[in-house]
Amino acid sequence: QVQLVESGGGLVQAGGSLRLSCKASGRTFSSYVMGWFRQAPGKEREFVATISTSGRSTYYADSVKGRFTISRDNAENTVYLQMNNLKPDDTAIYYCAATNRGLTTVVASLYDYWGQGTQVTVSS
Repeated sequence: QVQLVESGGGLVQAGGSLRLSCKASGRTFSSYVMGWFRQAPGKEREFVATISTSGRSTYYADSVKGRFTISRDNAENTVYLQMNNLKPDDTAIYYCAATNRGLTTVVASLYDYWGQGTQVTVSS
């Protein structure tokens, strides 16, 4: 069982930056592939980024590539999402998720554990 708690959301102007954190409970964090997803009002949840267990492999949605960076610190049981050059379209609730299936994936249903989400609002 893994419990995930996100933090770092808030209100920022377009062009600004935020760093989201997701702290995981348990001693097996390093065995989980981690992902970030987001859900805007009236829209379905969408994939943002994923990172392998070692952190050496990452993958991003085209909409955030070059602006967002996912990273992890296995010693701290934490995964991060650095978001730069934010746009109003990035406004959403951001969720971190964990899967022990071993491979990075963009498919939300393959993630077994989810955090409660953190709100990110980007004003124009």
